Amino acid sequence: MKAYPTEIPDVILLEPRVFGDDRGFFFESFNARTFAEATGLDVTFVQDNHSRSAANVLRGLHYQVDPSPQGKLVRALAGSVFDVAVDIRRSSATFGHWVSATLSAENKHQFWIPPGFAHGFVALSDGTEIAYKTTGYYAPDCDRSIAWNDPEIGIDWPVSGDVLLSAKDQAAPLLKDADLFD
Repeated sequence: MKAYPTEIPDVILLEPRVFGDDRGFFFESFNARTFAEATGLDVTFVQDNHSRSAANVLRGLHYQVDPSPQGKLVRALAGSVFDVAVDIRRSSATFGHWVSATLSAENKHQFWIPPGFAHGFVALSDGTEIAYKTTGYYAPDCDRSIAWNDPEIGIDWPVSGDVLLSAKDQAAPLLKDADLFD
């Protein structure tokens, strides 16, 4: 596994070793020891989530506040997504900045998004499926979101036409009005 720091060093793009031949391919999608060696992080995952989306479905920007923040290790199982992490730690030099990666079933890349970041993605193709491991359990009382199109953040989403949003995401507050991390 190769680890590539992004412009926000705490967010890491991971590229697994893939073994392929005329039969198909094999790769370890997660190995705790390999993850720790590649990232220098000792992380315990407690929950796996899986979602399926049509093209132009945008989910996010989601996160959980204390006492139940979540780090996420995200990958695409089918199709592709434009995946985004936004630093929402007020004391961070990169507060309000965002980084992105295109995750696809084809490239098999993974995105490590630590606690203290909001996460969102837009499906770039129909039938897109993503899976992600989390470091914290889902806690409805800690669940928060930020408007996907907040001009202060300025994410350059690669969408054409209207995005499809949940009611929760349509009502999400701007960064300046959101519950954040110190």
